[in-house]
Amino acid sequence: MDKEKVIHAFFKNRVGVLATMHKKEEIISPILEKELGIKINVPQGLNTDQFGTFTRDIERKGNQLEAARYKAKEALAITGETLAFASEGTFGPHPFLPFVPFNREIVLLLDQANELEIIGDATTTDTNYNHKVVKTFQEAYDFSVAAGFPQHGIVVQVSACTKDQTEIIKGIITKEALKNAVELALKKSKNGEIYVETDMRALYNPTRMKNIETATRDVVKNIYNLCSECSWPGFKLIESKKGLPCDWCGLPTELLCSVIYSCKKCGYSEEKLYPNGMEKADPRHCQYCNP
Repeated sequence: MDKEKVIHAFFKNRVGVLATMHKKEEIISPILEKELGIKINVPQGLNTDQFGTFTRDIERKGNQLEAARYKAKEALAITGETLAFASEGTFGPHPFLPFVPFNREIVLLLDQANELEIIGDATTTDTNYNHKVVKTFQEAYDFSVAAGFPQHGIVVQVSACTKDQTEIIKGIITKEALKNAVELALKKSKNGEIYVETDMRALYNPTRMKNIETATRDVVKNIYNLCSECSWPGFKLIESKKGLPCDWCGLPTELLCSVIYSCKKCGYSEEKLYPNGMEKADPRHCQYCNP
């Protein structure tokens, strides 16, 4: 099948609205327009902060996927279009490596005309996500420089748990602005300590932007993954099976042996063997040969 023709039948010359107020269109739009043949517009007046902020003054609405979905639906409601894209990021400790910061980005396609929802994601430890309690401007400045300042923005808060937006200063990208913010926060502080953190909003964080780009390319890849039965976009990976046999003893290992894809449209499912291109596992991965 000609995948490009199939995809263009779904998307070519349509308008896709991108739910962002943080300049994500600079990295997302060129990829989607080139690969899908669409025109990306950013809705005016869309406040994506209503669905959650990294500074915690507004709690995220739902989980990561739900927040992205809320953004996309709001963009559709504002514009009256039927095709929307939204992204959402999360930051925290690595699930398997304590004390290592971790970033996961998702990019969501929501096509109401075709009842399509397709997700791309990207994970990385390449992030400057960090925070610190400080008592002086010099401590705040040293932290900021280590985090990539001024190319990466900084946030200054009177305390980590404050929800008072007058006590949170975001988007700091100059030494003078940092000094003013620290001095103001210290005046409001009751214990002589304030909280500084990296600004994780996309327009103030080039490192995060790179991972959003990776997630955008992943959603395009998933869109182009067509059902083998009906050619519907978004043939989705639903299960990964371990058990690749050891090359020496033949016993199953923890390596992937197959993956199962499913089509939301027609219900067809397909198991694909040896997704990593290997039919046998190196004995070093075998618990019997290499206990």
